[in-house]
Amino acid sequence: MSVKCRKSKIIAIVGPTASGKTAYSIEVAKNVGGEIISADSRLVYKGFDITCAKPSVEEREGIPHHMIDIVEPDFEYSGGLYAKDAKKCIYDILNRGKTPVIVGGTGLYIRLLLENYIMPDVEPDRELREKLREMPSDELYAKLVELDAEGAETIDSNDKKKIIRAIEIINATGKPLSAVRGVNEDNEFEVQWLGRNYPRDILYERINDRVDRMIEDGMVEETEFLLKKYGRIPNLLYTIGYQEVIAYLDGVLTFNEAIERLKQNTRRYAKRQLTWFRRNSAIDWNYYPELLRK
Repeated sequence: MSVKCRKSKIIAIVGPTASGKTAYSIEVAKNVGGEIISADSRLVYKGFDITCAKPSVEEREGIPHHMIDIVEPDFEYSGGLYAKDAKKCIYDILNRGKTPVIVGGTGLYIRLLLENYIMPDVEPDRELREKLREMPSDELYAKLVELDAEGAETIDSNDKKKIIRAIEIINATGKPLSAVRGVNEDNEFEVQWLGRNYPRDILYERINDRVDRMIEDGMVEETEFLLKKYGRIPNLLYTIGYQEVIAYLDGVLTFNEAIERLKQNTRRYAKRQLTWFRRNSAIDWNYYPELLRK
């Protein structure tokens, strides 16, 4: 009987950035005979290494990882493409008798893949996109809040790419995001949901420490290299970490200001991630990673 004819059990490990998902997922994969599928919207890009906390080959400890380094940074990869590609990985792993372990913090990717989340099929409006790209981030985000305050809460106020896409959908449908998104109740997988988190003060401390390590490991040099190779592409300009370093390189911020802004933006991102995941009542949040390495 084909694997697709029955609901197969998979494991999903979710949580905010710096909550220990990577190390924990590797231990889980070792225990269950699993392979890891990343659910991080930035790890799909080649070269987004230090700044996006991509696990190194050594850190993966021999556990196969999928959906990492699959496209160039100048490619517009979407949640829809992710769901299709990641689902292929799931069935490949299952058909080889292994357990898929989905790990990541991109709430939309998780929902599209595992919660049968339905996104509206809206064609790109190139003219509208060009017009919106000319607006400063704060004005653009204010426009989204005006159109859909609830939907805006799930989007980074500095992520122009996602803000523009949200406005594009609202403009095309005439409805808020919550009205055009939906969920197909027929879930094809049996998912064991594990949530990773720390008390807020500890999580924020871990975020700050991670940023400091990224600087030491060469985040600025990585940003300079990617800028030279790809230019000022949206995926660099609107990714937390790169955007702050670029502001420093442009002389808009001092080095210390850029680092503090990065820490602040990452903390805000962690808060939005938790907003996504706390909507899923099936997630067991009783798994605190006290013993995981930082």
